[in-house]
Amino acid sequence: MRLRRTSLKVAAAVLALTAFATACGDDDKKSDAKTAKPDQAAAALPATVDTTMGKVTVKDASRIVPLGGDIAQTVYALGLASNVVGVDTSGAVLPESKGKPTFGNSRSLNSEGILAQRPTVAIGSASVGPRSAVDQLKAAGVPIVLVPDSAKPEDAITRITTIATALGVPDKGKTLADRTAGEIATAKAKGAQATTKPRVAFLYIRGQANLYQIGGKGLGPDSMITAAGGIDTGTELGVQMSAALTPEAMVAAKPDVILVFQKGLESVGGVDGVLKLPGVAQTPAGQNRKVVAMDDLELGGGGPTAGVALNKLVDLLHG
Repeated sequence: MRLRRTSLKVAAAVLALTAFATACGDDDKKSDAKTAKPDQAAAALPATVDTTMGKVTVKDASRIVPLGGDIAQTVYALGLASNVVGVDTSGAVLPESKGKPTFGNSRSLNSEGILAQRPTVAIGSASVGPRSAVDQLKAAGVPIVLVPDSAKPEDAITRITTIATALGVPDKGKTLADRTAGEIATAKAKGAQATTKPRVAFLYIRGQANLYQIGGKGLGPDSMITAAGGIDTGTELGVQMSAALTPEAMVAAKPDVILVFQKGLESVGGVDGVLKLPGVAQTPAGQNRKVVAMDDLELGGGGPTAGVALNKLVDLLHG
């Protein structure tokens, strides 16, 4: 078995995987910049929080820019939707984002587009970029709160707590974090009690870009699969983050279930398209057409829906 790594392509895939970016939206700079109504509940400011760039003090949360879909989910769940003045493309898919300006995805930030919204604070994961865009925001005086990337469902709890503190709503953050922790614990217990232990291969696929990867250790879906009571076959094969999908890898993986992002499934024309990928038809999953898909933000597991998403995955894997 030989897993071929394609350095540039894999790097691009990892970036795309963690960003969960979607299609670009329109820039409507005049909408929220004029209509945003700051939430008066964000009163516990200034607040100083630990970030991946050191301690950052936030004095004003009246104009928030979330960098990433799960970050936007968290801000909305904290009741601060009216304070959000722009989103990246992964956050643009959320209903609360309707009509808000967009400025590229969290891995290819358009700093000029962000600054045009006159943000008082920007919040994202540690992996947002490019770094030059982050530096430009910082140089312009925008407080940048970057929280660690999510490696396991429970990371959502600390991310929620940090974001809520930074935005001046720590009490709302505690309530949301406690609820999320309970949902995660319930879902994990359900997965642990399952009578099956399916072998699962997470495939990152983008048909339009001819990009086909098998996920492994360090990628968000790995921890979600494990927490749901499954075996991540990519990790079992020794894949770190992701590797090119090959017939040899799939045959060796012997997955019972193929797990994909919904957009990836659509990009290859559905289940029939997945079965045509290298080696998939030769696996138990392929022979039984056991292909399951989840929304990109759900499977990422870094926001307040982590527990709900994990519960859904448990049902998909063991149902």
